[in-house]
Amino acid sequence: MNEHKDVEVREKRKDSSLVASTFIKYAAYLIIFFGIIWFLISYILPMFN
Repeated sequence: MNEHKDVEVREKRKDSSLVASTFIKYAAYLIIFFGIIWFLISYILPMFN
């Protein structure tokens, strides 16, 4: 029974760390995306006015 509990705890840790790393990855994608949008709006669009 004790071994079964250890396996459950390990699996939960893997799941939570997987969720955290996925969240960080997509948060980084969003930051990069909005950074590119900000760059386009701030520097590229005024060149055409």
